[in-house]
Amino acid sequence: MTVERQGKLVGVKVDTLEQGFMGHPKPLRPLFFTEMWEKFSYYSIRPLLVLFMVAAVSNGGFGFDEATASAIYGIFAGSLYLATVPGGWLADNWLGQERALWWGSIIIALGHLSIALSVVFGIVLFFIGLIFIVIGSGLFKTCITVMVGSLYPNGDTRRDAGFTIFYMGINIGALLAALIVGVFREKGMWHTGFGVGGIGMLIALLIYQFSARKTLRLYAHAKGNLVDWERPQGQNYQDKQRKIGRWVFASGVILVITVWAVAVGLLPFNAVAVAGYMIYSIAVVVILYFAVMLLSPKLSKVDKSRLLVCFLLIVSSTLFWSSFEQQPTSFNLFADRYTDLEVMGFHIPSIWFQSLNPLFILLLAPIVSIVWVKLGERHIEPSSMVKFAMGMLLAAAGFGLMVLATKSVLSEVGTLASPLWLVGSLLLLTLGELMLSPVGMSSMTKLAPSGMQGQIMGLFYTSFALGNLVASFFGGYVSADKIESLPNLFTTMALFLVGTAVVLLILSKPIEALLQRNAPNTQT
Repeated sequence: MTVERQGKLVGVKVDTLEQGFMGHPKPLRPLFFTEMWEKFSYYSIRPLLVLFMVAAVSNGGFGFDEATASAIYGIFAGSLYLATVPGGWLADNWLGQERALWWGSIIIALGHLSIALSVVFGIVLFFIGLIFIVIGSGLFKTCITVMVGSLYPNGDTRRDAGFTIFYMGINIGALLAALIVGVFREKGMWHTGFGVGGIGMLIALLIYQFSARKTLRLYAHAKGNLVDWERPQGQNYQDKQRKIGRWVFASGVILVITVWAVAVGLLPFNAVAVAGYMIYSIAVVVILYFAVMLLSPKLSKVDKSRLLVCFLLIVSSTLFWSSFEQQPTSFNLFADRYTDLEVMGFHIPSIWFQSLNPLFILLLAPIVSIVWVKLGERHIEPSSMVKFAMGMLLAAAGFGLMVLATKSVLSEVGTLASPLWLVGSLLLLTLGELMLSPVGMSSMTKLAPSGMQGQIMGLFYTSFALGNLVASFFGGYVSADKIESLPNLFTTMALFLVGTAVVLLILSKPIEALLQRNAPNTQT
């Protein structure tokens, strides 16, 4: 069967499009590589930020203390994921998924350029670059995830496996970034390390424009699906888009004025306090959003039951990421200061530990993907909530190893921890991530009510935001006078993860029964 598009035959068979990439729809391949290079751009600056900010001015850094640097990183990472909520809304109601992704990519690239130039031109440009990356990521992140979700109809057993493969693209980018910028950091080439991310973002943009976009349109037409990621059309939408555009412009002007006022000292800025306020504010906004949606008469009982599951998964995801995101803060600093980096006469750049997580995902994700498909074919695949609980327990075991690692440092003055502690901990955290993150993205695209996909995916990313903010406080504990508190800190994290896993396992059966009553064909 060939595809007919706009009255002309295109020589592409539907079967070829349906089974075109590792047994998955063909558009998954260009989306895979688009996401890979976008994540390369992000993970190229992620491990550098805290180390750069705490580095002495004489070494090219800003000389911030650990608590302030960790809080600034938490604000940046938290804002980046929080921006996906308005970004998803703008994609749904103003730009459309395609244009949002396009403009988001350009803004991210400008952000990397600003940060790279800040090494020469000063701190103001550094913070402007961070803001650009936050705004651009808010537009980009939800769009590409929604596009992947649109490839799989309800009931397609390949969905979770497809997102696991997509997740591999994220981690190939992260692996390459950590290895490359680790070398630049060891040589003190901060500006080069920050600049390579912008190149990665431009590559992502080109792949999407010249490959993913065309393949997506062919696939949508072949399947007879509405392409809901295009820009909304019609006179009513045009009037709405003009009104939204005016609000976006006004918000941009206010943001520029605010940044300038902070930069010149007209407005006080306490990073630690701001991070704390953000945690409470985000939590309240998410709770209120779901409360309003669950009480809304516009949504059916089916939609409300699905939103309830989304809320529970988002809360669980927040607790997971508050532990997992220790990697760019406390794990990174622990590796840099308290880990023996000399192995067989070779000095390991401390940032290279950040490459272990994506390396493990590349090795394990195909196995996990195959397992989910096989279990789905036999109708014994665990529900999303059970998978989340499994991830929590694996992460808890990882923190158990970190408790032992910190105690080994404290056992004798001047002792450095074996790098194997970090390797083992990151392996367990990675296994936990594979049980949770791609499954969470898949669940949001599957459970979100029609017309709310971008918003619900944005809300899922708020769990990343809260996790990063909470983790930023923990990162401030890693200093010479506070390492004694790390065993208790890591123990507390492990206990919270175990407790959350138990709650999810208890709730999984009644929640699954609720969904089956309201929508018999829906699997959580």
